Amino acid sequence: MKNNLPATEKKVLITGGSGLIGRYLTSLLLGEGYDVAHLSRKQDQFGRVRVFRWDPDKGIVDPIVFDGVNFIVHLAGANIGEKRWSDKRKMEIESSRVDSAKLLFKVISENNIPLKAFISASAFGYYGSVTTEKIFSENDPPADDFLGTVCRKWEEAADLFSASGTRIVKIRTGVVMENNDSALAKLLTPAGIGVFPRLGSGRQYMPWIHINDLCNIYLKAIQDESMSGPYNAVSPQHITQSEFVRTLAFALNKSFFNPPVPAFILRMALGNMADLVLKGSRISSEKLIGTGFKFRFSNLKEAIKNALDRKD
Repeated sequence: MKNNLPATEKKVLITGGSGLIGRYLTSLLLGEGYDVAHLSRKQDQFGRVRVFRWDPDKGIVDPIVFDGVNFIVHLAGANIGEKRWSDKRKMEIESSRVDSAKLLFKVISENNIPLKAFISASAFGYYGSVTTEKIFSENDPPADDFLGTVCRKWEEAADLFSASGTRIVKIRTGVVMENNDSALAKLLTPAGIGVFPRLGSGRQYMPWIHINDLCNIYLKAIQDESMSGPYNAVSPQHITQSEFVRTLAFALNKSFFNPPVPAFILRMALGNMADLVLKGSRISSEKLIGTGFKFRFSNLKEAIKNALDRKD
């Protein structure tokens, strides 16, 4: 993707830069000639990237970190699948996304820091934990369940930046195909012994995207001034959970043992978090394709094989 921005307009600040998406996006941006910095709770070095410490819980961030910044990519957020959804954990999931964005807006507006764009992660959970024949698009309203509410507030916090004329882009992300630190990586453990479980009915859809395509969407959101508002970052190929694990078995060249895991077992183990794997609908990527974006990986088998072959 050609980058025509002058050097003085190529400084990107990433929150959550040490996470899964942040690591890959940082490498891509550096390769494209961008000056990249991270905001992190830990002030560790990340290769050629300068890392600044912040504490969103305490409202602490030094305004100097925004000097010369043209773009902010807001990826920070507690992992929704890491812990059981207690009331405390739900608050952490929401505040880590929403309050951190509000802190960024507060500091930037108070210090009159000009931005070209604020690009925020979001998720297909915006449309809710539901299995239906409907294909959701960016025109559909948010669901009123936990994930839908979190995503709505997350995006509303990003929209605060529009008051100053900043371009806002919101990336509603699907299940990321990557082999080290992702949902795919978690499936590789049982797959190693030839087990590819059917979760619940197996008929729920799994909107997915390859890590390379996702990072290129963020790159396009930085470079393409016509992009604004929400975009579904999901492959145009619609796959159910049963089809997903069958494709994974083929990609791994394993025999296909597909034992059912009843929904009630998952709910006993995971509580409400079980909705992450038991429910899912089709999500449209037509708006994104309409911008001229071309998916490198629109076939799940090819996406999985490439993810498994990656050495980084």
